[in-house]
Amino acid sequence: MSGQDVRVLQDYLTRAGFSTPVGGDFGPITLGNVKKFEKRYGLTVDGVVDSAFVTKIRGVVEPNTKAKPKSKTRAKSTGIGRHLGDRTLKKGMTGQDVRVLQDYLDRAGFTTTVDGQFGSGTLKLVKRFQQTQELPVTGIVDAQTVTVLRRIGDASSAGSGSNVGGADFDMTTVDAPIGRAKLLANGLAVAPADAPQAVKDAIEAGNEIATKPYVYGGGHGKWIDRGYDCSGSVSYALYRAGLLDESMPSGSFMNWEASGRGKWITTYANGGHMYMVIAGLRFDTSGANPSRWQSDMRSNSGFTVRHPAGY
Repeated sequence: MSGQDVRVLQDYLTRAGFSTPVGGDFGPITLGNVKKFEKRYGLTVDGVVDSAFVTKIRGVVEPNTKAKPKSKTRAKSTGIGRHLGDRTLKKGMTGQDVRVLQDYLDRAGFTTTVDGQFGSGTLKLVKRFQQTQELPVTGIVDAQTVTVLRRIGDASSAGSGSNVGGADFDMTTVDAPIGRAKLLANGLAVAPADAPQAVKDAIEAGNEIATKPYVYGGGHGKWIDRGYDCSGSVSYALYRAGLLDESMPSGSFMNWEASGRGKWITTYANGGHMYMVIAGLRFDTSGANPSRWQSDMRSNSGFTVRHPAGY
């Protein structure tokens, strides 16, 4: 399943101590963390988020919610339960709508900590976003800023077919050509409609970390990391697509799966670097600007060319 409710689930899992990418798709990482949560708190370990699960995780993440009186004053001060756009946001405010704002900024290519606190870091990124979109650079998130942010943020998720945040979005504006992924202006990729599900999953996973910083060894000790190196990036995308069981260094990819180019996915590796091409787009830490997704190709001289069987 996918959608805003899945994004809220992923956010709650992270806040409960089970770090989960907030992508809106109920994939293998989300499923694994749901089961870990169920096991820790004595629930039936079936990976199904039912009413008992929701009650328990809300109790864990917001343990004092029931003890605090509900009032209009409190709702205005905290933003609990508010949707992005319900109120004008500015520095110093907190709440769920601030978390959604931060998530949309992150999806638009402005790497943001999603903590529900409109601090100086969020203010700086809001101003950068407004500047790039030729909006009044005020740092205040008004209706105009929300409209543009939703349009760009939802476009970055359109490849998975999700309608995040409940906003209507014209999919024809981001349709990718048959057999080839489309690179958006924000550096994220849209999978072609005719691609196999594993290819779509790999592209969606690549979007999750496309703007993460390069960190040597990143993505090898743990899947959810603050940054990823070249092979860690490729490993993450392939793992999320169900095409890889564990993270591998670039040298190991030289003997991985089948030889030669694939129809959808091709990896290029040597002892010191690697990258891959998915549906015509290059996913590479080298030359990454503004993200790892790049439309231009590079020389593959000195690289071993492999692909996952069937793709």
